[in-house]
Amino acid sequence: MQGEIRTIGVIGAGQMGSGIAHVAALAGFEVLLNDISEERIQSGLATINGNMARQVQKGALEEAARQAALGRVTAAPLMENLAQCDLVIEAATENEEVKRKIFAQLTRNLKSDAILASNTSSISITRLGAATDRPEQFIGIHFMNPVPVMQLVEIIRGIATDDTTYARAKAFCDRLGKTVTMSEDFPAFIVNRILLPMINEAIYTLYEGVGTVEAIDTAMRLGANHPMGPLQLADFIGLDTCLSIMQVLHDGLSDSKYRPCPLLVKYVEAGWLGRKTKRGFYDYRGEKPVPTR
Repeated sequence: MQGEIRTIGVIGAGQMGSGIAHVAALAGFEVLLNDISEERIQSGLATINGNMARQVQKGALEEAARQAALGRVTAAPLMENLAQCDLVIEAATENEEVKRKIFAQLTRNLKSDAILASNTSSISITRLGAATDRPEQFIGIHFMNPVPVMQLVEIIRGIATDDTTYARAKAFCDRLGKTVTMSEDFPAFIVNRILLPMINEAIYTLYEGVGTVEAIDTAMRLGANHPMGPLQLADFIGLDTCLSIMQVLHDGLSDSKYRPCPLLVKYVEAGWLGRKTKRGFYDYRGEKPVPTR
């Protein structure tokens, strides 16, 4: 087996990337955090600092451990900065062309035995791996949001992913204290193959006037014991991400049951993407969220 993973790179300092960097640093890994601008990296570092501070306040983390973990996360504004990483995890936006461009830049700089992983929640690992110089060392490591809180990680092997890469990726996730589930490389894998059509159906239920935003979310929270209503969850995930996953399912499986709801398309076209834009199925601009329909 190739060498132990000690240094990881994370590409994308947003919600997912900063969360991955957070848990990796706490687990003792050296972490290099990359994004398209220094400002985004600094914002990601501030998020990690704030989230760890909350863990200290709740008694879930010692202050000394927080300081040590923060010392293990370094800004890496250039792809060249990732040259010595043992594992690089791409956590950019859920867009295949964006990811391919990142991999094209990245692989020119990586050492030969480095593993390359994508945090994609729906896109084919086989196809992404084939666009790199190392399909055998390419794998899907799909973390759930928010990463420091959610226990599950989906590992997805592409058709070319070798056994050593899978073993090293699983050992990495085990060291993070996560529970691993293995998914075959089908559109949206396991979690989103089940979750996103449910959210899409909730949006259809709203679109067809079966219930209001509040009625639908209340019904699923209290009637199905979900911790969060499906429309509230869609806002949390990001409606653009929800749409992109539904499009991957619809295109990849050619089944009309995965057709994205026209209302979801309309909200995305309006730029109402959920919490991150302050408006989605709820309006977040006031003191408390108010349903928009």
